[in-house]
Amino acid sequence: MDSKSYYPPVGFHFQVTFKDMSDEIDTRFQEVTGLTVTVDTEDVEEGGQNRFVHKLPKGTSYDNLVLKRGIIKNSKLAEWCRKAVEELTFDPKDILVSLLNEEHETICSWNVVHAYPVKWAFSGLNAESGELLIETMEFNYQYFNIKNT
Repeated sequence: MDSKSYYPPVGFHFQVTFKDMSDEIDTRFQEVTGLTVTVDTEDVEEGGQNRFVHKLPKGTSYDNLVLKRGIIKNSKLAEWCRKAVEELTFDPKDILVSLLNEEHETICSWNVVHAYPVKWAFSGLNAESGELLIETMEFNYQYFNIKNT
């Protein structure tokens, strides 16, 4: 690819799929956040030299994955979240977040491994506003892999 004709992809054309959940309507979201990894460090003082402190890597941590959408009737995904928060029944699943191009082909994807719901929230109800009721789902997970195509 010629670097002079390259344009960065847009962030509004994406798809979210859940392993073992094939309902297409459950893949429609207005926002995805939390694809963040941080290298954790620990401070180690140098022996005999109190003025030197070294920061050494000790592992990684991941933010929760947050998905937002309008409420969907008879959603398998909402039922999965309901079981987690009401019954404490957890069935971790892999989640694939795919960035798409104008031909709806995957440009890049994030495979979120072993995710389970930890928070389920709804936007406020307001009789003076014409806004959609937004459902927010938050998932904890082990890690994610990035796949560029």
